[in-house]
Amino acid sequence: MKKNIIIGVASIVLAFGAIIGLAKGCAPKSDISQEAATTQSKTTKPKKKVKKKAKQNTEIFRPYKDPKDLRKAGTWKKKSEIKKYPKIKPNEQDLTLRVSLKGNRTYLLRKGKVLYTMLSTGGIYKKGKSLTPTGTYKIQNGRGDSFFNYNLGEGANNWTSWSPDNVYLFHSVPTKADYSYNLKEAAKLGRTQGSHGCIRLSVPDSKWIMNHIPDGTRVVIKDN
Repeated sequence: MKKNIIIGVASIVLAFGAIIGLAKGCAPKSDISQEAATTQSKTTKPKKKVKKKAKQNTEIFRPYKDPKDLRKAGTWKKKSEIKKYPKIKPNEQDLTLRVSLKGNRTYLLRKGKVLYTMLSTGGIYKKGKSLTPTGTYKIQNGRGDSFFNYNLGEGANNWTSWSPDNVYLFHSVPTKADYSYNLKEAAKLGRTQGSHGCIRLSVPDSKWIMNHIPDGTRVVIKDN
């Protein structure tokens, strides 16, 4: 009797152990695998860094430091410096207009000393060369209130020639066929190149040069 009871209990224990073993076998081996799968699904590919084009530091191309009262680039309705224009004698011989094409500045010098600094825009660069010729020139007697070049579809006001054939000029920011100013091009003043070869200035600066700079004044144009 006791023997039969012991055998029965042993059978029950073995059966119970088999059930537990079956339960373990059907269960997931580890929760880590699920976490890994979840983590993998949430992992995103690293974003590629977009390289921004570095802005050209035009300051390094300027032969003279900007004065503190110089207005910000793109100012074309006002004179470049807040101070008054210098007094110029009608037949003064010691003046030089020095143009920095890459620096986007035009300087009025007297005996090598800067009297006034102007925001300017010279010729665009093609294959490393500006459309504005570099070298030493002189202010000519060619001057005028306005012009319009139908071939280029562009004009300007207050022009002063520095080439004998009146091809290259100091003048205002460009105008359209309806005589209004080209705002997109005007915004380039003092900031970058943009002309077909002439030197663009603000409206007041161009008018002042037309009215006050004597014929024969030396004009020096350089890349820097």
